[in-house]
Amino acid sequence: MVSEGDTAPTFTATYRGSDHESFDLAEHLGDGPVVLAFFPGAFTPPCSNEMVALREHHDEFAAAGATLFGVSADSAFSLGAFADEYDLQFDLVSDMAGDAIEAYGLAMDIPDLGLYGVANRAAYVIDEAGDVAYGWVADDPTNEPDYEELLAAVEDA
Repeated sequence: MVSEGDTAPTFTATYRGSDHESFDLAEHLGDGPVVLAFFPGAFTPPCSNEMVALREHHDEFAAAGATLFGVSADSAFSLGAFADEYDLQFDLVSDMAGDAIEAYGLAMDIPDLGLYGVANRAAYVIDEAGDVAYGWVADDPTNEPDYEELLAAVEDA
């Protein structure tokens, strides 16, 4: 699992709404902190609550110079619909291949819901040098991060 002080694993994936628009984390490093908010699945109540809470804090993250990305194993098309449904002003990244989820050590299964290889809920702040300045991983995927603590980490990065 990735911890504070580690070099953040970079990865490529797909942006929401298009399976043709490539996302490369490396392209977003070096221009202010990057927040990666991993979540298990679009349209589930805990994930919807988390993304809405991040939307409500989006202006504060932006004022601190941070770029925010939600990351899940959902398809880009599902994430596009999810972002539209909840009026999210930040991009969602589709990691259907699980590369980022594996690189960050977040893969988990929720057999009762038929979910396998999804991301555990986690939040990372990556500084301009590409190092993990803050990391939080849920003990239970229904838990949400402390948004004030996450914002403070962004301001410190």
